[in-house]
Amino acid sequence: MASQLSIFASVISFALLSGFSLAEDPSVYHVYELSYITASPLGVPQQVIGVNGIFPGPVVTATTNYNVEVNVFNRLDEPLLLTWNGIEMRRNSWQDGVLGTNCPIPPQWNFTYSFQVKDQIGSFFYFPSLNFQRASGGFGPIVIDNQDRIPIPFTKPDGEISFMIGDWYTQNHTVLRSILDSGKELGMPDGVLINGKGPYKYNNSVPDGIQYETVNVDPGKTYRIRVHNVGISTSLNLRIQNHKLLLVETEGRYTLQTNFSDFDIHVGQSYSFLVTMDQNASSDYYIVASARFVNETVWQRVTGVGILHYSNSKGPASGPLPVPSTDVSHPWSVMNQQRAIKQNTSSSGARPNPQGSYHYGQINITGTYIFRSMPPTIINGSLRATINGISFLNPSTPMRLADKHKLKGIYKMDFPSRHVDNRPPRLSTSIINATYRSFVQVIFQNNDTKVQSFHIDGYSFYVVAMDFGNWTEDRKGSYNNWDAISRSTIEVYPGAWTAVLLSLDNAGVWNIRVENLDRWYLGQETYIRIINPEENGKTEMGLPKNVLYCGALKSLQKQQSHSSASSMLNGNMILIFSFMMVLLASLC
Repeated sequence: MASQLSIFASVISFALLSGFSLAEDPSVYHVYELSYITASPLGVPQQVIGVNGIFPGPVVTATTNYNVEVNVFNRLDEPLLLTWNGIEMRRNSWQDGVLGTNCPIPPQWNFTYSFQVKDQIGSFFYFPSLNFQRASGGFGPIVIDNQDRIPIPFTKPDGEISFMIGDWYTQNHTVLRSILDSGKELGMPDGVLINGKGPYKYNNSVPDGIQYETVNVDPGKTYRIRVHNVGISTSLNLRIQNHKLLLVETEGRYTLQTNFSDFDIHVGQSYSFLVTMDQNASSDYYIVASARFVNETVWQRVTGVGILHYSNSKGPASGPLPVPSTDVSHPWSVMNQQRAIKQNTSSSGARPNPQGSYHYGQINITGTYIFRSMPPTIINGSLRATINGISFLNPSTPMRLADKHKLKGIYKMDFPSRHVDNRPPRLSTSIINATYRSFVQVIFQNNDTKVQSFHIDGYSFYVVAMDFGNWTEDRKGSYNNWDAISRSTIEVYPGAWTAVLLSLDNAGVWNIRVENLDRWYLGQETYIRIINPEENGKTEMGLPKNVLYCGALKSLQKQQSHSSASSMLNGNMILIFSFMMVLLASLC
């Protein structure tokens, strides 16, 4: 009996520490409670959104093809959804965590997201997708490791570091969205945070007493640094004083390895760099994340500063901050860095075969969508942002849920494939009805005045070209049809366009949005509906058993019990009970 108890204890420990599944692929489990906490990242106490009491939130770590379950408890005073930026949710848009596909989690309720990180590796992040909440936090990193049998295309690093960088206001998300609701722009942010902390006091403009990020390293070692821009609307330039950034991965694809002295990271984007600690440690070194594509003299206060501290450092960092190497006042040079990001075609990614074995450039393009964004405009008395003249209104009932219950009139499938110049901008719940398994080009045409980042849920796409001016059909001749990087979030410069290619092979309803929170909040998004007409249960998963109902289907929703004392225990207790049953069955 003692040996049986020992086995039981081992099984429980393994389950809780690493995840366990009776299915073919292993699982990892998390219980996350999102609540308001008080923090002072810029020296001013304010309400932020913590995850399990910390800000930013904890990392979600998995391995290719693992099943991931995250039991989310909403302790906010408003509805909540978490979305998983860059996770493709193959066949499973039910878990995407945006209003078009999910009913919100009401206050004091919980919902368990359950998805597989199918054929994915790399660096991503999660965040709350409703009501401008990301401006107050609730975000955290996601790391998907390679399976042991698939080598990574570089020597295993000595350690890993995550940077969550982003612009920040000392007003919380409810105040910021009220500013937008009043028809005003947000104006300059109050600063930039690195891992939820403000700037090191590099000069007298920084107030005393601000807590800053310190990264402790050992000389001679190489670290993988994963960086995510989780901010509201500001592109940021990252640099580490006297150190090179060797780019190796972005949003799930290994890149050609290229050294940079500094790197522009736009809102919603994720990158991995290798950084070798090869300096003499005469002092600590600055880590800098500063605003880009703005008047950088005026925006000097919008700078995040941390410290890289060698274990043999001889003193604190001092002197002026390092400056970016690229002068963005020369517009024709700003794209050179992004154009240099190429796919490592010979390395394996999530699968053993080389990343370059998918010859996207040889596939016939069967459809074209040109998404044009313009500066915000007044529609029906309110300030709104548009794509192709449409400012999106989210339906009260998620669209795929409405489909399954055969509800009519919830949304329209008449989103224009390109802008119609003689039609005034309007509000609409209009989405794209696309053809399953078609291969399309999407042109993001930015006629707004600021850099924008566009994201497509459920997909990665090949970034084949970008340039200034208006896209025309003859520009297809300039496409990179061999080693373009595949990713899920791409920047589009003002007065410019970016072209991407993708195969519409992931059935479901997927969000297309600008990642800049102010424009997204004002309606700059839509959805693409991709349904297999011969659906047999293999190309799209059915309704999850724990689906939440709202809108026209709210009468189907059962009430939840809301015991705050047991909320954080429920997930682990269910897990432990399940393993007890499995073990007892095996002993009988």
